[in-house]
Amino acid sequence: MTEQTVPARGAVIGCGFFAANHLAAWRDITGANVIATCDLDRQKAELGAELVGGAKAYTDLAEMLRSEQLDFVDIVTTMETHEAIIDQCAEHAVPAIIQKPLAPDLAGAIRIVERMAAAGVPLMIHENFRFQRPIREVWQTLRRGAIGRPVYAEIQFRTNHDIYAKQPYLAETERLIISDVGVHVLDVARFLLGEATTLYCRAASIRPGIRGEDMMSAVLGHANGATSIVAACYQSKRPQEIFPQCLITVEGTAGSIELRPDYEMVVRSGDEVTRHDVNPTPLDWAEPPWHAVQESVLRVNEHWLQCLGEGKTPETSGFDNLKTFRLVEAAYRSVENGHAVDPTTFATIPEDPALKGRLTPG
Repeated sequence: MTEQTVPARGAVIGCGFFAANHLAAWRDITGANVIATCDLDRQKAELGAELVGGAKAYTDLAEMLRSEQLDFVDIVTTMETHEAIIDQCAEHAVPAIIQKPLAPDLAGAIRIVERMAAAGVPLMIHENFRFQRPIREVWQTLRRGAIGRPVYAEIQFRTNHDIYAKQPYLAETERLIISDVGVHVLDVARFLLGEATTLYCRAASIRPGIRGEDMMSAVLGHANGATSIVAACYQSKRPQEIFPQCLITVEGTAGSIELRPDYEMVVRSGDEVTRHDVNPTPLDWAEPPWHAVQESVLRVNEHWLQCLGEGKTPETSGFDNLKTFRLVEAAYRSVENGHAVDPTTFATIPEDPALKGRLTPG
């Protein structure tokens, strides 16, 4: 648990489906105290307040920011609302952690990041895949040099889980899977292998009655010479449903790592093969199959709180997330023109002026 002498006073903005995980995670962190919730739907705001016990429920964001002395806000709303919310956070100088995707497009994401930077206010993107224990274990194994220099990777999130049941708005989203979960797997590719200098992507809409694409596959060429294949699908008809697991294979010059179904990690290092159970221990309020994601929400929140307390830049800061968001935009551009794109040249993003104070992954 993260502990501070005086708990940080927080508010959760948006109390819908996924926000319950944020609220439960904050309840578990002794260094934070959620004193307010806000949602346009009064009932949702009040239910959110009940989850943390004793919080005040609001339906008006401006009123909440005027009335409460907040150390941070946790924004768990749809991407279309983010920019207007961030404008108010910057105006009131309130640090914000915000759900992905940051905005509907890269231009909006840049405006959000620059707005908070100009106000001198910390911003972190709730990019939870890289904080999941299994993916963290893959990264730590790479970091130890167990398989030598990585040369090839496959990162897959394929499911037939009905994502529309609890998030019906996704069926009307013009930019669907690349923006919704593709941003996660593209970020994992960056996290494990570094920045990409080429990206080629294909996408398709399979399920009848949805507006956007629900399948994507991309090939990334990384600056270190490695190649990765990143794939996501919401209409995968495989015999074994493993939602919400992400499967990963990384091959290196001296071995390989496989993150297999049911959170088994198999590492070949030279001639030695080892198997590891990297299944996160469910929290008291978590339950399979969501437990890995739910546990990662807690880890993200703890990291954010640590950064606030130490005055450090979060691992998934706004500036860092622009590099991932640029891959999302590059994927859509590649789908449109049928060609590979160099993400580093097709879109210019601002650099983080505070990189020297950034907390590195642990």
